[in-house]
Amino acid sequence: MRDINVITRHAPSNYGSLLQSIATIAIVNRLGNKCQIIDYQRKDERGLNAILSTIKKKKEWNNNPLKRFVYILIRFPLEHWAQRKFDRMRFKYLDMTKRCNTIQKLSELDADVFMTGSDQVWGPVLTQDYDEAYFLSFVNGAKKVSYAASFGKTEFNHEITNKYKHLLSRYDEITVREDSAVELLNEWNIPCKGQVLDPTLILTGEEWNRFITKNISEKYVLVYQLHNNNALNKYAKVFAEKVGLTLIRISPSFHQIRRGGKFIYLPDLGMFLSYIKNCSYFITDSFHGTAFAINFNKQFIEILPNNETGSRNMSILKLINLTDRIISDYSDYSIKDRQIDYTKVNEIINVERKKSINVLLDMLNN
Repeated sequence: MRDINVITRHAPSNYGSLLQSIATIAIVNRLGNKCQIIDYQRKDERGLNAILSTIKKKKEWNNNPLKRFVYILIRFPLEHWAQRKFDRMRFKYLDMTKRCNTIQKLSELDADVFMTGSDQVWGPVLTQDYDEAYFLSFVNGAKKVSYAASFGKTEFNHEITNKYKHLLSRYDEITVREDSAVELLNEWNIPCKGQVLDPTLILTGEEWNRFITKNISEKYVLVYQLHNNNALNKYAKVFAEKVGLTLIRISPSFHQIRRGGKFIYLPDLGMFLSYIKNCSYFITDSFHGTAFAINFNKQFIEILPNNETGSRNMSILKLINLTDRIISDYSDYSIKDRQIDYTKVNEIINVERKKSINVLLDMLNN
């Protein structure tokens, strides 16, 4: 048994961060190791600091002192409540190291292998900069690997590119989550063992079922949305009307109550999964929303986020030959009549699961 310490984006108050951390621990332990998530939490990802980092990108609020004050006054109690609830779920589901908020604290950790985990670990943080901790810059002597790491986007300026090349060259072995990341590393002449599945897709739908304590019997269209997109909001409402079903929206962000549908605020992990598993149709712009639609074999509709991060969603859809689930014409609702043949999809995912597990096993044991 080897000690494996994983650094990943487990601390933000969102379901994808938590679920991929749970899956990473399960997979690594299943391979005969002892896995812990490094409890690294950036100050700008939590509480008031997270709100201040977010508001800097909202000029209409940030440039007006009164609007800025109102924004903080409204958002802080809600963000604080979400943070507390996700903290409880993290403590319930994750085996974590001691809290490490600095590079010095991180350098005191001891493990046989240090691994950068999944999610947008190599992408911009809330400050729009990168964080060397996610590149394991604090590790000296122990083996350094990455599993299903993501850049989140594919374009970087010259200065950041040079820094990335230096940091990534210090890894022993690298795997990434998107095909675009494989191409980027090839351009930079960084050795890469290839594309692997996100850890949430390594666990099967049956295994995720164990987290569900209550099934939902009603029929409904579910929307799980990360990005602000009025076109998605309108499409979801009209789609639900077209199929004659209730629209339900789930989110850990209370302000989404204004976006339409019966609003389910901040469900616990089991209910979050239950809403996806039991829906009739699922509309999402989220990578992990898509992953769980695949795990539960749901009829899903993909609306790519209106920013640079759409490559994450596109990559998995290309892998399973389902790019036709992407909506580009917001007046086209014919997708409701096109059913996904999950026999073929599941065959592809099963093959990719085995390949990904073998690659991970090889990285950890050699």
